Amino acid sequence: MHSGHACNVEEERYSERVYTIREGEMLELTCLVTGHPRPQIRWTKTAGSVSDRFQDSSVFNETLHIAKIQRHQGGRYYCKAENGLGSPAIKSIRVDVYYLDEPVVTVHQSIGEAKEQFYYERTVFLRCIANSNPPIRYSWFRGRDVLSQGSDKGVEIYEPFFTQLQGETKILKLKNLRPKDYANYSCIASVRNVCGIADRRVVFRLTNKTAPASIKLLVEDPIVVNPGQTVSLVCITTGGEPTPSLNWTLSSGSLPEKSLMKDGTLTLPAIASEDAGIYSCIASNNVGNPAKKSTTIIVRALKKGRFWITPDPYHNDDNIQIGREVKISCQVEATPPEELQFSWLKNGRPLRSSERMVITQTDPDISPGTTNLDIIDLKFTDFGTYTCVAALRGGAIPEISIDVNISSTTVPPLFFSFLVPPNLTVPRGKSPMAVREGDTVELECLVSGKPKPIILWSRADKEAPMPDGSMQTETYDGVLRIVNVSREMSGSYRCQTSQYNGFNVKPREAVIELIVRYPPAVEPVWQEVRQGLGRTVSMNCRVLRAHPSRVLRYEWRLGSRLLHAGTFDSRDDTDYTVRNLAREGYGEYTCDIINEVGPGRCTFLVTGKAYPPEFYYDTYNPLWQNRPRVYGYKLQWTQMNPNAVDRIMVYRLGIRQTGKQRWWEQEIQVEGNIQKGELITHNLTELIRPEAYVVRLTPITRFGEGDSSTRVVTYSVPINPHLREFHCSFEEDPVCMFTQDKNDDFDWTRHSAATRDTKYTPNTGPSGDRSGSKQGFYMYIETSRPRKEGDTARLLSPTFNVALKSSYSISSPPAYCFSFYFHMFGKHIGTLNAFVKQKGQSTSEAGPVWSLSGNQGDRWRQAKISIHPTASFQVMFEGIRGPGIEGDIAIDDVTLEEGECPDPPSNPIRGAAAHSVSSIWPLSVTLFYTVFIGLR
Repeated sequence: MHSGHACNVEEERYSERVYTIREGEMLELTCLVTGHPRPQIRWTKTAGSVSDRFQDSSVFNETLHIAKIQRHQGGRYYCKAENGLGSPAIKSIRVDVYYLDEPVVTVHQSIGEAKEQFYYERTVFLRCIANSNPPIRYSWFRGRDVLSQGSDKGVEIYEPFFTQLQGETKILKLKNLRPKDYANYSCIASVRNVCGIADRRVVFRLTNKTAPASIKLLVEDPIVVNPGQTVSLVCITTGGEPTPSLNWTLSSGSLPEKSLMKDGTLTLPAIASEDAGIYSCIASNNVGNPAKKSTTIIVRALKKGRFWITPDPYHNDDNIQIGREVKISCQVEATPPEELQFSWLKNGRPLRSSERMVITQTDPDISPGTTNLDIIDLKFTDFGTYTCVAALRGGAIPEISIDVNISSTTVPPLFFSFLVPPNLTVPRGKSPMAVREGDTVELECLVSGKPKPIILWSRADKEAPMPDGSMQTETYDGVLRIVNVSREMSGSYRCQTSQYNGFNVKPREAVIELIVRYPPAVEPVWQEVRQGLGRTVSMNCRVLRAHPSRVLRYEWRLGSRLLHAGTFDSRDDTDYTVRNLAREGYGEYTCDIINEVGPGRCTFLVTGKAYPPEFYYDTYNPLWQNRPRVYGYKLQWTQMNPNAVDRIMVYRLGIRQTGKQRWWEQEIQVEGNIQKGELITHNLTELIRPEAYVVRLTPITRFGEGDSSTRVVTYSVPINPHLREFHCSFEEDPVCMFTQDKNDDFDWTRHSAATRDTKYTPNTGPSGDRSGSKQGFYMYIETSRPRKEGDTARLLSPTFNVALKSSYSISSPPAYCFSFYFHMFGKHIGTLNAFVKQKGQSTSEAGPVWSLSGNQGDRWRQAKISIHPTASFQVMFEGIRGPGIEGDIAIDDVTLEEGECPDPPSNPIRGAAAHSVSSIWPLSVTLFYTVFIGLR
């Protein structure tokens, strides 16, 4: 066996050879055969059957060629040689096709609906998925930093669900989001360059507004319409960041060819019965699960009218006789069925139900759309033409009427002499039928007989649905009309008579061959090529399929100017190369591949435009300036694919106030080449409080302007209440400017009982906030895995500045009541400490002013501590993890008030706190202070 373009052919192991090849390469297997007479060769694949994916010319040759092998074509290939002497000789080899698809990142947040769409201090899972062979190794990056298990306390990386091989990583967990977690995350999927397959990268930008898609349908359900009406289905997004993409689907298959979709609105012009079904709007932005909402379109219609007579007069042994009861049954399919109504006529006049003429409508659940006329004790006066008329209430749909004759020829001895057996033929010149794709074609079978039977149409060459999607289609005139015929509709169609209106007549059938001619299908249909001046550009246009496939020629053009033309020989693609690209070489290149039906076109837009810059969203706060009316902002960005085109020489920065039209522009010079992923910074100053601004950034090269990016800079007012009014119940983000200590082991989490997951630790933590509300928020420490005994979490308040006030001195510093509520329930509760950290002190130097350990029961309790700060200070909470997972500690309603605490609860380290403060701050110096809150 010969291994063509294989990446690797492993030696025999356990009598098996494995041939690995990259998807899209040529598979070439050669079977070396000896014997006399010369053996005949036959290639088969898996279980000995001929593969329908082989090229016909290859199946019986010594060498098997598959031009561009696909992943589904992997498997075991057999070469079988026989010359009629002895047993056939068989050898096999297993072909393993290697590939790596582009990865997709999906984001799953720990709670389904976040307050005000702000995901501060929430857990987020980023899941990276890609199909590959061999298995993938995944790597995660935050910006340019590699993320690995243990490299960041706020990050966990999980093994994939489907394999434990080679330590591969797949799911990135960001627990208790920190400001730095709002960043660009890259997932790199790698198969270790096997078969030369390069790594694949995908980037997801996580922001504090990231949210799953939500949508709303502005339509009724169901929608009942008449054929020919135009129906518009409107779907709008009501939420989601990044902006979701909207798509419409039809439950029964693909959307109608004539449908138009724009900005979430699906328009169905001139709707027909086959367009009915359940239409679903699906919104996806890779965050959470896609949002889906559906509506049903019902197209009013009447079809498939038929009748039968009981007893059946076509049987010799069961004839209609005078004096007997005769039942005429009439059945019609109606949409919607509840609008169907029947009436009967005799000789053109309305017929009413009577004792001998009983009109009934059967149970719709048993025989829907059916009416019966019972003629009791048939008499000669009952001879005549009976007509069953079906209609829909409200009109607009033509009625269906069915005539049944009861006459002297219907009863013995003539039996049913007026019946003529059916006959079915195809008119001369009507098979085969050759048409162009997109035309309307009529397949015709001539049918005769009395009464004329209904014709059933089906595919004769394969188990495939008819153009309307059903396995069988009925017509009354023997003509099957196909509108906008497509290449998939080529093949043989069978027409045959249906049940002869209830009479047992052997079906007749005929076959018509339909040939659909279509212009070449090519790829790529459109492709943008970005390249710098002086470089080489290569373009390739490939034929996928065409009919007829012979006499194909191609024409390359730039604009309207012909560049190159020729005909195909054995190849199925054509190339065009521009060497040393000049400015006049930029533009739209087209390649037309033409057969006798028409052209298929590949279009290449060759441009030197730079890619857009990508704003870095980790800088979320303004730069505070010590000026009353202005603020600043640090604008940061990276450049997408900076080396794809010429060097970026300058950025044009445009800025305008939101709601205003005028742009102010300036240029930002760029020195040297920009590296991929390099963070570029520019400070915006003189921004007027509290205005928001739209910022536009455009890269400029020798070619000219590139693609622009815009973002909005918003001013946010700092939280700065007077100290005597300071109270924080953690109901709003960003939690009264409390921050996490960067030197602890893990973070405090903001949660409510309604959203907190107690699946793993149900016997710990509060069941509501301090007020008892399940919707209210509080701060707590989660002590489940991967926390271990002794781990600490520290939460720091904003800095409170103490200023001069005449009534205070250092010997009698101002007193403040520091109070909070705490919840310490669980058999593994550790320790909760409260500190007052004054200016100049480190965390280790500030001793606790309050401390408590162990299980305190399932209730909220209040702590009050009188403190006497002598300088700027912060209050700090420290939670220490106990020996097990049932050790969650919570705090709520933190308050600072002027004056000593009235009737404070007992404090286990009250004396220690006073000693700690007095030992650090001498009492002999006299100063006066007032207190306010300041942000630093």
